[in-house]
Amino acid sequence: MSIVTNMEEKIKSVFDLQQQHKFELRKTDAKTRIAKLKKLKQAFETAEEEIYNALEKDLRKSRFETAVTELFFTYAEIDHAIKKLNGWMKPRSVSKTMSNLFAGNKIYYEPKGVCLIIAPWNYPFQLVMSPLISAIAAGNCVMLKPSELSPNTAAIINQIISKTFDEKEIACFEGDAETSTALLKLPFDHIFFTGSTAIGKIVMAAAAKNLTSVTLELGGKSPAIVDDSCDLKKAAEKIAWGKLVNAGQTCIAPDYVLIDEKLEAVFVGHYKAAVKKMFFNGDEINESVYGKIINEKQFARLGELIKKAMKDGAQLEFGGEINERTLTINPTVLTSVNAENDIMQEEIFGPILPIVTYKTIQQAIDLINKKDKPLALYIFSDNVKNQAKIIKETSSGGTCVNDVLVHISNPNLPFGGVNSSGMGSCHGIFGFKNFSHERAVVFQSKFGMTKMIYPPYNMGLLKWLKKLL
Repeated sequence: MSIVTNMEEKIKSVFDLQQQHKFELRKTDAKTRIAKLKKLKQAFETAEEEIYNALEKDLRKSRFETAVTELFFTYAEIDHAIKKLNGWMKPRSVSKTMSNLFAGNKIYYEPKGVCLIIAPWNYPFQLVMSPLISAIAAGNCVMLKPSELSPNTAAIINQIISKTFDEKEIACFEGDAETSTALLKLPFDHIFFTGSTAIGKIVMAAAAKNLTSVTLELGGKSPAIVDDSCDLKKAAEKIAWGKLVNAGQTCIAPDYVLIDEKLEAVFVGHYKAAVKKMFFNGDEINESVYGKIINEKQFARLGELIKKAMKDGAQLEFGGEINERTLTINPTVLTSVNAENDIMQEEIFGPILPIVTYKTIQQAIDLINKKDKPLALYIFSDNVKNQAKIIKETSSGGTCVNDVLVHISNPNLPFGGVNSSGMGSCHGIFGFKNFSHERAVVFQSKFGMTKMIYPPYNMGLLKWLKKLL
């Protein structure tokens, strides 16, 4: 019997267990779910050192970066859910209409059932645990698939889950694309996928066969617009940090900069100075704070993007150095980039920053609107009219004005994309609702008026109702 068949049988066996157990989880109250969340948090705390080590091995993440972007983020998410869950779970009363004037109208939040979470490799701990926290809060059974491209982190996740939960409630499956394919054959009640747009389409097509609802957290080319009213030095510093954290392998990283043509040279100087300050020791890249590219395939793809862009006329302002042995690509800035070149067509997902100039804000807006709707949009401007114009005339999953990335850190804000950059929202109550079905419930009173519209019809009543409405 093949390994694949064994894995498929195991997956099907666990899925069947969870299908049975989901009806028990429907009955759980906030106290029970909060206890599970606290148990999960304790498991994180116990495994902290192993998590740090795994992320250092997989992505050369520094301890500080792992703490801020993986662990602290997850702790904040779980603490928020623990604090708010009682309120989230309460049925919500809504206003009445003439058709049910004396009825009670409420929305109940019920678990979707058995959910699948497929996570990527770039933030391999946080992007598994954040949706898992929401799924537990909503009362679901869950099957997890961490990325095989970050195997050390996947192993720690599997260890945490297997020690903390019975597989009939939450189970983790390591493996490659064949494991994902086996999982996607099953009729889950909901699928939560984080990854590329191309794979998101595959997930959505698989879900459609079973009419399974999906949440897709994808990516795209997230622009940063810089105008002549902002503090250019601060803008460059913030964009450099947002672009280069995790070596640029962040779904909401600024993908490219749109800048007033009069400011380009000054911005490049400030950006270079910020990069040197944050990520270099003298003339050498500081590998203790600057991550590596995940694998040889992605390393080669990014190297080719630089070569093709320069062959097509782009100017290398600085950077471009690559180290195949350590899978390191130094921070790189390109100007005079051809708009039709691959680097302006696909999500970069690496430490390469193309800079595109504009003459007017409208030109910048038009360029953004010619592309797919991005996951994030960054506006660097102290001009309130420009801020309002850009927000009103563009569409993006989320937007920051005079900063980058930070919108993802507030659990009171929805996080998600639009169309090709994703669908559905997560974090906080938005994640809870994402893994819940909002069920409409009407409690009709003995004074219900619906009998008035039963046959035989009274045309006089119809005239009265029309005037009333």
